[in-house]
Amino acid sequence: MGDGYLSNPLIFLVQVIFGLYALVVMLRFLLQAVRADFYNPLSQFIVKATSPLLNPLRRVIPPIRNKDTASLVLAWLVLAVEMLLVFLIAGQGFQPLAALLLAIPELVGLTLNIFLYGILIIVIISWINPGGYNPAIGLLQSLTEPLLRPARALIPPMGGLDLSPMVVMIGLVLLKMLLIPPLKGLVASLL
Repeated sequence: MGDGYLSNPLIFLVQVIFGLYALVVMLRFLLQAVRADFYNPLSQFIVKATSPLLNPLRRVIPPIRNKDTASLVLAWLVLAVEMLLVFLIAGQGFQPLAALLLAIPELVGLTLNIFLYGILIIVIISWINPGGYNPAIGLLQSLTEPLLRPARALIPPMGGLDLSPMVVMIGLVLLKMLLIPPLKGLVASLL
């Protein structure tokens, strides 16, 4: 099916569906790690969306230091299945080892993007509707506060302007630039 008319739209659909599910699973892991509000409606959605696959996996993969490692493994496996399907649709054959290894830098990139876009959304919302409450914004604040708090301690607000989100976002982009290419290179050398 490699160069066929339908391969690109099919690859796009696979990437969207599996990418969104991996995002939801990774959010579950991260929100549990920061002890976000479990009763938030968005938290409840995330729990209900991930539980069918996560609960059986938890019987096999125990938590490590109170961290839900089963969620992390599930996000990695979802990304690996996505890559495997993309390989098959693109006509590159069945490559399970390549998919599993290439999913590692993808998972790291997804995690950094969650924080990066979470901070960006909070900043934009603070300009549009300062002081307003939304369950999604509450969760994003819980998620990003562990990164923003140390930055605020180093760079206090100046003239009512909080520059810490910008500093953290620059740091996240740099981290992404410094981590992802070497990880992809390492994976490529193993294949």
